[in-house]
Amino acid sequence: MKKDKIYLVNHGFELESFTHPDQSLIKAMKARYNVDDRCPVIGVISRFTEWKGIQYIIPAFEKLLRNYPNAFLILANANGDYSQQLNSQLKVLPSNSYLTICFEKDISILYQLFNIFVHTPIDAEAEAFGQTYVEALAAGVPSVFTLSGIAREFIEHEKNAVVVPFKNSDSIFEGISRLLEDEKLRNSLKSEGGKVVESRFKVEVMMNALYKMYES
Repeated sequence: MKKDKIYLVNHGFELESFTHPDQSLIKAMKARYNVDDRCPVIGVISRFTEWKGIQYIIPAFEKLLRNYPNAFLILANANGDYSQQLNSQLKVLPSNSYLTICFEKDISILYQLFNIFVHTPIDAEAEAFGQTYVEALAAGVPSVFTLSGIAREFIEHEKNAVVVPFKNSDSIFEGISRLLEDEKLRNSLKSEGGKVVESRFKVEVMMNALYKMYES
């Protein structure tokens, strides 16, 4: 196939609910999950399956609790074929330090409960795409990532996220800790993350790219 016949068109997302969330819905969800007085809140939105790498996040959070006793871990989409192993790991944590949510329909609002978001698949090919990378940055949540799927194309260490090695709990802990301690970095990541998802993944960007492709 000729190279001039190949076009790259990124997925497009309706980002409005992530970039401009309803404050009343945020308040209601905080009350529903009883997180008003918890800080920092560490968020994970990922199925309980081995390749998502949650088994490396839990020990990192256990270590974080030593420095932040009021820290709270939220694990959403908490069901899957690795549930038994992960639930066993969670037993080492104080029962009041984490919450598992099987299903939350208002995902864009859920992101707003998080001070830090963590997504750490175990290798570069684990994610076919990885929509959560886009959602977290659109929601303005400082994030700790491994580079899998689409993240390899637009996530940059210390520009729009903190990037850590695969299968490394210590690095996840260090990444979370750094974000909690460095307000300037947090603000910079939020700003740059918002810019990159707006420029690459808005549905209007996708539609314009499709129009240009068909017109050519």
